[in-house]
Amino acid sequence: MPSPRVFIIRHGETAWSLNGRHTGVSDIPLTPSGEKRVRATGKALVGDDRLIVPGNLAHIYVSPRTRAQRTLELLDLGCRERYPWKQPDAPGALDPRTNAHVQITSAVREWDYGDYEGLTSSQIHASNPTWDIWRDGCPGGESADAISLRLDALIAEIRQKFHAGKFGNEDGCRPNDVLIVAHGHILRAFAARWIGRRLEDNPGLILEAGGVGTLSYEHNSIDEPAILLGGAFVVDVVEKDDGEKK
Repeated sequence: MPSPRVFIIRHGETAWSLNGRHTGVSDIPLTPSGEKRVRATGKALVGDDRLIVPGNLAHIYVSPRTRAQRTLELLDLGCRERYPWKQPDAPGALDPRTNAHVQITSAVREWDYGDYEGLTSSQIHASNPTWDIWRDGCPGGESADAISLRLDALIAEIRQKFHAGKFGNEDGCRPNDVLIVAHGHILRAFAARWIGRRLEDNPGLILEAGGVGTLSYEHNSIDEPAILLGGAFVVDVVEKDDGEKK
């Protein structure tokens, strides 16, 4: 049985992400192409025999920005409860597959770019050639230290509430996976802090629009957080497919 996992999903493509503009507090909608690609991601990666098993999700964190919330909707996880941004009488999924609570939290809002909001890296470097967000942060916005503080608090919460005592054959080990739908820089920072790396050293991680990353642990130990580079195929699914072909 695998160790508990955290799936990090960056929102789908927007006009600003397509053009490389830093999008923090601005609420830019997904492009039609972005929506299409997120739907494809959901079909490919969400299911009982796939990477993200809805029934194994214990909790879902989502950014306050509508581009992240729309991304969560399009993944079609089959949430039993209504999304908190919907009307109070809005129903949950017609065919619910997860009881995970959906929580909007500013802990995973995008990095506050301050004076650099809406600018591309090229535009920023034209006036500040040596700028590096991981080292310098953003004038009028957030520093790397501020980002680390809010993400470290969230990581501690996830481990305490959803992962402690959820390893191997321990009692009540399911559900134990957590899903986060948010933004590029904040999720790259989250992955770095998950394994204890300093943001100032530049984590060297990339997460494309609509991309999915997986974080977990080594040796079934909560004290050994790790980035999961690739998971194994589900054996019983392969055996089932082979049986149907006979």
